[in-house]
Amino acid sequence: MRQPLSRILYSTLLFFIVGNVGSAALENQVARVGLEALVPGPRVSCSRHKTPAEPFDPPATSALPGPERFVAGEHFKENISPAAEARISWLGATFMRRFAGKVEDDPDEATLHTYALSRASTSTQIIAELDDHHETRLADLWCLLKLQANGEDGALQTNAVPNIFFVRDTTGALGAVDAVWAGAGWEIGASQVEGQREWPFGSRVIAR
Repeated sequence: MRQPLSRILYSTLLFFIVGNVGSAALENQVARVGLEALVPGPRVSCSRHKTPAEPFDPPATSALPGPERFVAGEHFKENISPAAEARISWLGATFMRRFAGKVEDDPDEATLHTYALSRASTSTQIIAELDDHHETRLADLWCLLKLQANGEDGALQTNAVPNIFFVRDTTGALGAVDAVWAGAGWEIGASQVEGQREWPFGSRVIAR
């Protein structure tokens, strides 16, 4: 694959300045050149237990509930009925195999960051640019789906372009989970983060 000219020039400049140094730090800097494909968007606070419009009244200490767990299989189900918490019209086989059995400790609230892809990029390129902030949880995805249960406007885009989350599966391996609004409901798929698959321009990335 042809490299951008800026990356070639930058790599050449580094070679003449510091020589052919096999340091991991230097190689990482070179690898990041030209990766700035993410355009930051708004942050969103999301809680599975309340919507942002609801007032929060702290309970008495004696009434505090114990730790909760998010069981993916209890929430991610194909259901497009009006009564569905979030209308889901399709769950991919890879998602079901890798993520349906996952159980997560359930935090009450998360602040999520949104980004737009300014050009087609692979999962590994996106993760490199996000650095240590790329991982999200299935509970985060579910929280956002509930806020846009019927394809309403919100943090997730509903224009048939993917919304991308990087989540650990039941084995602890990182995977890419994508959500696309398909008119009748959400389509949820999953794929490995390695490989040459490119996410299209305009895709939205959700990170912590």
